[in-house]
Amino acid sequence: MIPSFLGFGLFGAACLAFTEKISPVPPSHVLLLFLGMTAASDVPMLVALMFATTLGSTLGSMIWYTGGNWLGADRADAAVRRFGKYIFLKHATYQRLTQAYRRNNFRASLIAQLVPVARTYLALEAGVLRLSFVPFALATVTGAFVWNAAFLIGGYLMRDSDHDPVTIGFRIIAIVVVAEIVFLLALRHSTRGASDHPPGETHS
Repeated sequence: MIPSFLGFGLFGAACLAFTEKISPVPPSHVLLLFLGMTAASDVPMLVALMFATTLGSTLGSMIWYTGGNWLGADRADAAVRRFGKYIFLKHATYQRLTQAYRRNNFRASLIAQLVPVARTYLALEAGVLRLSFVPFALATVTGAFVWNAAFLIGGYLMRDSDHDPVTIGFRIIAIVVVAEIVFLLALRHSTRGASDHPPGETHS
């Protein structure tokens, strides 16, 4: 499927990034590393891929945002509870992301683009909360560009490296997985801490 998309050049790359945002298969870091290794023939093409994939990623997030806006809080929660397992989104994870999002919308939107489990689905909650579109879009574009550029550059550098690209690729993926686990553990800890201290309670 990927080679077929790449036959359409930058438009195909943008479509791949869009598809990855709608469904986490294939994982974005694997896809972007592959694009950097195979589709970036030179630096200008590498830069063009950064912008094309950022556009695709952002449009994918807007689909989730629109869906959340249309569903509303109750229906979105029910949908995740019923269908989340089919898109690798546990209901408990969705609830923790929701609680974290309520505390700092812009920062959460930005950081979410740098975390695999959050970058796909947090836009749904942004729509549910009906956050202001412009700040959400700016945070999403910025975070998506940083994420996409990092892996595209990594793939581009691996192409000309003396080291085995497959080995390096697996190491990068392992780092991403560890970062995702750390994020989920931190999210669980922060939401538990918030529930232990109701609003208005002060610490001595």
